[in-house]
Parts: sequence; structure tokens; C-alpha cells
Amino acid sequence: MKTNAARILDNLGIDYELRPYPVDAEHLKAAEVAALVGLPPEQVFKTLIARGDRNGVCLAVVPGDGHLDLKALARASGDRRIELVALREVTPLTGYVRGGVTALAGKKDYPVFLDETAILYEKIAVSAGTRGLQIVLHPDDYVRATGATLCPLVQAP
Repeated sequence: MKTNAARILDNLGIDYELRPYPVDAEHLKAAEVAALVGLPPEQVFKTLIARGDRNGVCLAVVPGDGHLDLKALARASGDRRIELVALREVTPLTGYVRGGVTALAGKKDYPVFLDETAILYEKIAVSAGTRGLQIVLHPDDYVRATGATLCPLVQAP
């Protein structure tokens, strides 16, 4: 099954693998998805939507086992304050549903901030733009396709 996100990668000549997994509305956590696609949670990245007080909407892409540090995202985005958007805003802003949000082929090209740990891995997984499908690719290719800024985004344990 090709998604718009996969078509973007095709157009850029980027190698990737699609990994489908069974899904239901109760099991959308990144750690659960990681187990289903055969990767450790730190290699499966979730895309969160935030809004800053100065620069508006942006996407934060963090490892499945990590928690977004809003202060770090504010620093990276040039905002004084930033907060996650309400769930009801996710689809109108991105065109995607919860559990299927991706920075690839969204409704609008928002700034993307990728946690710097992504470059530690040969491959990372991100949503393919629909629940039940992950794209596995090299982090450098993800940065190229999304224009992501690498920065520290995860709260220290």
C-alpha cells in the first residue's frame, strides 16, 4: 500500500521499507508499534504537533520511548512558550489522524524538529501517514525529505 508519504520518498529517490502492522484505536503507543514492526522503541519515532507563541505550528519527532521536552522544543523553534495542540486539531492541521501523523506529505509544510538521537541509528521508523503502516529509512534521508532540524528534544530521565 503506497501512501502520499511513500510517494514523496519515491519522487526524491530515497530508499525505504514499508512495514505494515495490525492496529486498533486502543493500541497506538509507539512502544507497541515498535514491537509490531520488529524495532526497539528508541528507533520508532512519533510525530507530535505543537504550537508556539511566536512561530505557530511545528512538528516534533521524538523516539517512541521518549517524552517531549517542551522547553527544548521552544528553544529550537524560537518560541518563548510552546504546547502540544489539542487532539481535535490534529486532523485539521495535518490531514492525518492520531496514530498516523507524519511530517511527510502533510496538509501544510510545518517546520520539523527531529530529536538528535535519530542519527545514532542506521534506520528509523516513522508513520507512513496512516495507522498500521510505518516507513523505515535512514535518518539522513528523513532529514532530507522533511527539512528537519536536528536538536535535543527528549526530557532527561
